[in-house]
Amino acid sequence: MKQSLAFAAVCAIGLFANGCMVGPKYSKPTTPMAPAFKEQPPESFKEVDGWKPAQPGDQTLRGKWWEIFDDPQLNTLEEELTVSNQNLKVSEARFRQARAMIRFNRSQEFPTISTSPSIFNERLSPNQPYFNRAYANNSTGDFTLPFDLSYEVDLWGKIRRTVNASREEAQASAADVQTASLSLHAELALDYFELRSADAQKQLLDDTVKAYTDALQLTQNLFVGGAAPKSDVAQAKTQLDGARVEDTDVTVMRADYEHAIATLIGKPPAQLSISFAPRTPLRLPVIPVGLPTALLERRPDIAAGERRMAEANEQIGIATAAYYPSLTLDAAAGLQGNTITNLFSWASRIWAVGPQMSETIYDAGRRRSVVVSATANYDGTVASYRQTTLTAFQQVEDNLSALRILEHEAQQQHEATASASEALQLFTNRYKGGVDNYLQVIIGQTVLLANERNDIDIQRRRMDASVLLVKAVGGGWDTKQLPKL
Repeated sequence: MKQSLAFAAVCAIGLFANGCMVGPKYSKPTTPMAPAFKEQPPESFKEVDGWKPAQPGDQTLRGKWWEIFDDPQLNTLEEELTVSNQNLKVSEARFRQARAMIRFNRSQEFPTISTSPSIFNERLSPNQPYFNRAYANNSTGDFTLPFDLSYEVDLWGKIRRTVNASREEAQASAADVQTASLSLHAELALDYFELRSADAQKQLLDDTVKAYTDALQLTQNLFVGGAAPKSDVAQAKTQLDGARVEDTDVTVMRADYEHAIATLIGKPPAQLSISFAPRTPLRLPVIPVGLPTALLERRPDIAAGERRMAEANEQIGIATAAYYPSLTLDAAAGLQGNTITNLFSWASRIWAVGPQMSETIYDAGRRRSVVVSATANYDGTVASYRQTTLTAFQQVEDNLSALRILEHEAQQQHEATASASEALQLFTNRYKGGVDNYLQVIIGQTVLLANERNDIDIQRRRMDASVLLVKAVGGGWDTKQLPKL
């Protein structure tokens, strides 16, 4: 009875000591912060009563953020990516692996119970030294059914910190999944808008080839009538051939983007064909940007960095716990007999119980080096977290400025295109009237084509900047979506 009470007392002391944790307490580090973004949203983002930062209840960016572009084909492709993208499956598998490590480390909070039944039969040789010949030709049997219990008391919080570290790593892995998903969906949207831009370029060049064909016919008619030299025909044909080359070349770019989209949605390129859609009106959405302080909660890569800082802090505590003694409670009980018939009798019971404490007296600085290493790793994660935050602010500022400037540039480009179209019409009329030579027409055609292509390219850049701004503000994600593990 006294032995049982002593064992119970040791267990109680061990459980009470479980409340102790050595090492630094985690506190989220500060980051460089501005009260507002330097860049203001473009005019198209502003409401009649003035632009307002997005409020927490704003529902514009939620989950399937690509739907704000109002393109059914894009929506379908993005849904396929969610289900079939292989890189996304890799990230999800790593999250499951990290989550399994929580259970593995949490198992150390409980005792380990094992058994190793054995049947042992032995015959001794009568010829061995100092053997009592009375036991000659006799054999002995040993039947054992033991149960062993081992439990390490978490005196200094090492096990709890290990569990916390695995939980924080799993949350970081969950944020990594969201980061990968956001990046892949954004990459698909960019490739899709590049493809649609190629469609618009193809349609423009098809129309240009037709217009240049008509111009060539005009010069040929004038040449036959003696009103134009043969050099005009040669120049018109050269201009037409060049336009045909550009028309053919743009299809190479479109094919590349179609193949890239197929890979993103988990299909061989041969299994995907996206129909040609020239001059499809692309909708520029209004994107709620919010305040810089909110960005820390909306970016999954920032959330992953913050969780890994907390994990690195736990590693310092785990390393510090090595300076303190460890306490293990061991117990064994079971049955032992020399025959199978008496194995299960009450008299065959065996048991042993007792605590064991161990402490390293000298290790030549090994524990100290581990603590220093863990501290350096924590400092590195803090710096990485702050750099990720700064990069996020830069990405928002870059794309806000791009949208604002490109909006103004698009208006200027529309005016330039209209002027080039008017100039070409004037040069063509003057050529027909015999006032100018054909070189002026060619110059006018070249300038107009360049401006029309630039119109399309600016539209593409505005769509790309919109996608990148959505990505920069987190795509509607926030830290509340981190799993509670």
